[in-house]
Amino acid sequence: MHILHVMGARPNFIKAAPVMSALASSGDVRQTLVHTGQHYDANMSDVFFRQLNIADPDINLGVGSGSHAYQTAEVMRHLESVVQEREPDLVLVYGDVNSTMAAALVCAKLLIPVGHVEAGLRSFDRTMPEEINRLITDQISDLLFTPSADADANLSREGVAAEQTYLVGNVMIDTLVRLLPEAPSRWKGPALRRWAGRPYALVTLHRPSNVDDETTMRETMDALADISRDILTIFPVHPRTRLRLPGLGTEAPDLNLVEPFSYLDFLALQRDATLVITDSGGIQEETTFLGIPCLTLRENTERPITVTSGTNTLVGHDMDQLRSEVAGVLAGNYRKGQVPPLWDGQAADRIVNAISSWWGAGRLARPTTSIGLP
Repeated sequence: MHILHVMGARPNFIKAAPVMSALASSGDVRQTLVHTGQHYDANMSDVFFRQLNIADPDINLGVGSGSHAYQTAEVMRHLESVVQEREPDLVLVYGDVNSTMAAALVCAKLLIPVGHVEAGLRSFDRTMPEEINRLITDQISDLLFTPSADADANLSREGVAAEQTYLVGNVMIDTLVRLLPEAPSRWKGPALRRWAGRPYALVTLHRPSNVDDETTMRETMDALADISRDILTIFPVHPRTRLRLPGLGTEAPDLNLVEPFSYLDFLALQRDATLVITDSGGIQEETTFLGIPCLTLRENTERPITVTSGTNTLVGHDMDQLRSEVAGVLAGNYRKGQVPPLWDGQAADRIVNAISSWWGAGRLARPTTSIGLP
């Protein structure tokens, strides 16, 4: 069997690494890795590949940054010939970036089976581009690998056949479990040792709703400056966010605006943080597994299990609430949470078992049900 993987951004790498490893150990499987180049920070991408033990991509489409329409069109334009030439038996796509939806569209039109890893997640907010990517990808995929029971329920409500859906757990946690033992040693390295032994808050922000509006960004930076007066605050700044920072004029001695970290350094920071402030979906999951309080600067989340069962609290864009929630965490009052079922480091093995069963059964017929978007 020939499986082709399509990845476009760093979260995809984290999800794909355990799946590729499990497939390599499963027997007679040939794998091709296509990197669309959607993420434009090549140096950071290379670091992720090395630390996650992913081989160099077989093909890099070199799409780069651009509008949603541009990225989607460029991935489709370049990927079509690759899929036709390589003739995979199955294409695996990951997460909810533009590359994910674009690859699924290409394969659906070429009648190549598609498996979606991290299927079924919904924020029910169509102002988020990722929500559109999730909805479309799931409706045209053949195999849907879900991280939690709420994702299964979403797919069922949208008319996806039960025999196409596999509850496998969270592949991001597979990578975290594998590499977590290496985290303590990172504090001896040059990236982190300046903060060793100090309590701190860790911040990540990159979504347009948080960083594109100058007023919102200024209010957020003012709140972070206030928080840093109570606890050291470490803010690795996403390239998108850094473009918005000049001119805001926020100054606070213990608010550290730094370059993005490698996966292992960031994992060490998450593991030992007093709290995390973020708008990232994956970090909501990782902090839930690690038992670290997470304050999410979003009005909704496609990962509600991190709120109902985990350590995550939605703060929205209310900076007074953010200050209050941080004060609560520092006083010891925060959501303790628990690890959701099947977030145990073995999701990739379940995906491989599902693919083997599907292949052995002669592959599923492509569904003919109409799209039932909520």
